[in-house]
Amino acid sequence: MTKGQGLFSAPLQVHIFDGLLSDFDGTIIDSTDAIVKHWHKVGEELGVDPKVILATSHGRRTIDTLQLYDPKRANWEYVSFVEGRIPKEFGSDAVEVPGARDLLSQLDNAGACWGVVTSGSRALIDGWLVVLNLTHPKMLVVAEDVELGKPDPRCYLLGRKRLGLEHSSSLVVLEDAPSGIRAGKAAGFKVIALATTHSLAQLQEAGADWIVEDLRSISVQGVVDGRIQLEIRNAYQ
Repeated sequence: MTKGQGLFSAPLQVHIFDGLLSDFDGTIIDSTDAIVKHWHKVGEELGVDPKVILATSHGRRTIDTLQLYDPKRANWEYVSFVEGRIPKEFGSDAVEVPGARDLLSQLDNAGACWGVVTSGSRALIDGWLVVLNLTHPKMLVVAEDVELGKPDPRCYLLGRKRLGLEHSSSLVVLEDAPSGIRAGKAAGFKVIALATTHSLAQLQEAGADWIVEDLRSISVQGVVDGRIQLEIRNAYQ
């Protein structure tokens, strides 16, 4: 995505949250090239133009995408099979989003209350964590855990519950996709959007509270009385 000069220059801000929930693909890792190759392979197997699938698949659960193009294969056994092979076959085509490894280490070292809420299957996420040698989240909500995917907010509400924060609305969500931003906002949380996969206009329209280039703009100052002190630098203004 092309970004204008000087747009990401807002003054440093510090905000306090009870917990942090992060999307995975496009937020912690960038597997765009791997996913493109994956959908080309699946598209050929299904007899569907991969370009058509790719136009609707980002930020969406594979089972929901399959429901559109081949409902007979829209089941978790098939999803786990096809997604489980992505890290194995296309692992070299994925990288961590800049700043991701540092932020995850900061969250763990500070004893922060955090977790991942993803549209990917457990087989996919477990595979990427191994291939990229990333910190395993303390709490994980995967595609199989919810009846409806993003932008439905139930995935993030389940994440809050699993963190033991069921009665708190003071959570922050990290997202890159409009559907995920809408899910976080519908859950009643603040959302920091990463300009890694979508345009500024799309992120703004979805309702992001802050927009940053990547995770290098976010750091943990500390955890006080169980609450995360989160520093946001160079947000879009």
